[in-house]
This record gives sequence, structure tokens and C-alpha cells, in this order.
Amino acid sequence: MPVAARLIADVPAPLPQAAAYLPELLGPPGRRLLAQRGEEALLLQRLDDAFAPVGEPVRVPAPWPRRRGTWAVAPDASLAVFAGVHAVRAVEPSGRTRWEVRHGCWYGACRELHGSYEEYGDRADHRYPEEGSAEFSVDGAFVWAHIRGPLAEAEPDPEAVDEWLLLDAADGRLLARADARAAAAGSFHVPHPSDPGQMGLSIGEGQDGAPLRWGRWDGRELTVRYVDGDLTLVGVSPSGERLLTVTHDQDALAVRDTGGEVLDGLEWEAETAVPRHPGAEPDNDEALPCWDWEGGFLDETTLLGSTVESDEEWGEGRHWLIDTAGERTPVEIAYPLPVGHRPPTALGEGMWVTSSESGEGLYVWGRG
Repeated sequence: MPVAARLIADVPAPLPQAAAYLPELLGPPGRRLLAQRGEEALLLQRLDDAFAPVGEPVRVPAPWPRRRGTWAVAPDASLAVFAGVHAVRAVEPSGRTRWEVRHGCWYGACRELHGSYEEYGDRADHRYPEEGSAEFSVDGAFVWAHIRGPLAEAEPDPEAVDEWLLLDAADGRLLARADARAAAAGSFHVPHPSDPGQMGLSIGEGQDGAPLRWGRWDGRELTVRYVDGDLTLVGVSPSGERLLTVTHDQDALAVRDTGGEVLDGLEWEAETAVPRHPGAEPDNDEALPCWDWEGGFLDETTLLGSTVESDEEWGEGRHWLIDTAGERTPVEIAYPLPVGHRPPTALGEGMWVTSSESGEGLYVWGRG
């Protein structure tokens, strides 16, 4: 039997869909933020525990267009970090640049160390660069940044690879660096929920693979676990001891320890764990479900996954809950109203987020 979803909140987007990406919900109770990247700025709206707006939104001017990189926000909304093509830049709500760390260009054929966005912003060959990412630690003290080497203070190296940096959020000071051992097309970070010295990094190399890294900083040394296999990290449990991953080919969802080992047989092959979409032809050998590279933990033992991408040809995308302390069988979620076509994201504390059907806001859900 499907599990019923209960609508907790309908959160409208501050900016129109045509001018911005879909907003994201960030932070735990007491520090909830709605963040939306527009063309010229990042808009931040504080929310109360019922997901209602508190005060006026804060506008952080962006140093380059939204298609050129990624962003992250400090837990207290006092600072935003933009990970761009040539630099990682920290910007305050006033528009002041607090610090900038320049690095190699994310356009693969370029070996220049650019001094500004204006140097390459209008160049046709830099129109579709690869990209890295950055993220704040849970307490906002550190910024973890995945960059294309080398750093600006280093000599240009034609063999430079991607690097993983640990920066002091206050001034951008480099605390540690490690070889990411990757050639990324893109990446994203997943923070440890309570330890600022731990961070997950999920790297996409297009068709070539999906390296997963787990970093630990003890105050003196950064150590990196280079997890075996091509895995996308989609969530970290509230304890920080469990990782939720999806294989690069999207066939398996699994719970692992931070070393990458599957826990207690907690792995689900989409082809056998999830039924075919009811709209698919029974004799169609290509109508097999695949896990999306999204999901997460609703709590320590309850998982959220989806098969939206593989379902879309046959009808509505499906979302699934898995109770790892119970039957361990994916159960489809039944919604009382239509949701958007994007995969859902776990929010924690028994809640998850979908886009609205119009794509102009978010729905927050719990179990009915």
C-alpha cells in the first residue's frame, strides 16, 4: 500500500521562474532559509519553523551570471560564496567582497589564470565550462571548495588536476588542500550534520564516472577517503555515520558507512526492488526503473528515493520511502495534489521537499 503524504507548507518562490532557478530550502529549525539564485543576485528569505517568511528578504549581489558556477550560504546568512569559472568569491549582503581565491579555469582547454570574469565572460569558447562547488561547514566556520587547479599563487601546471580546499570562512585563508583525483564536469558538497570538520564531495565526470570523497579535518591535517566505485552521494544521516548513495549508472541505491562499505545489506537494485511503471508496456525491455541522483534521509533509518527520470516516458514520476529498520521495501508515496517533475529532496526531521506543479514554488511534506 502507498504511504500518504501530508502537505505541511506551500512555499512560494520569491523570484519568477523565468528569471531564476528553483529556490532551495536550507537549514534546521530556527535557522531555516529559502534561497534562490537570480540572474544578478542571490535572494535569501528567513523562514520560521512553519516555513513562513520572517522579515524582508536579503539580496546578495552576484559577481557573475547564474549559469557560470554554483553558490552556498552561511548558516546565519551573513555571507554567500560563489564558486565560479576562475575563482571562489565570498560576498556579504552589502555587496562587499570579503575574500576571493583564484584558481585554474574550469573551461578544460584553457590554461589561463584569469583575473576577473570580464576577461572571458564574452568569449564563445568559455560559454559552457565545467564547474566546481563550495559549501559551508555546519557551523559556518569553514568553506570547503572543489576547484580546478592550480591556485593563483601556484605556477600554472598543464597537468594540474582538481583540488579540494579547506578555507577559513572569515578571511578565505587556505587551511588545507588535497588532490581530488578527478576531472570534474560538476560537483556538489554534502555537509556532516554536526561536525564542521567533516564533509562529503560528490563529483560528476559526465559519462566517465562519479567519484565520491569524504574529508576529515582535525584542526591540523586534512585526510580524504577516496571511496571506491562510481557513486553519487545523495544524503548523510542525522548521526553523520551513514551515507546514502546512488551508483553512477543509477541501478542501485545503498546505505554505506563513511568509508564506503554497504551496511547490513542495505542496498536496493532498482530493477528488482521497484515495480515497472504502470504505464509501461509489459514486454518493453527498456521500461526499467532507475534511481534518480536525489533523495536523502528523513531520519536515521528512513530513506527517500525516486525514479522520476526513468518514469517520465510512461507517466507521472514516482517517489519512494524505505524503512531500513522495518521491512526494507520501497513504498510509493501518494500525494493529495500534483507535484512538479523534479525529484524530491529530503529535509530531515521526517520531512521532504518537492517542487510545486507550476514550478513556481516548493511543497514541504510529511507522512500522513
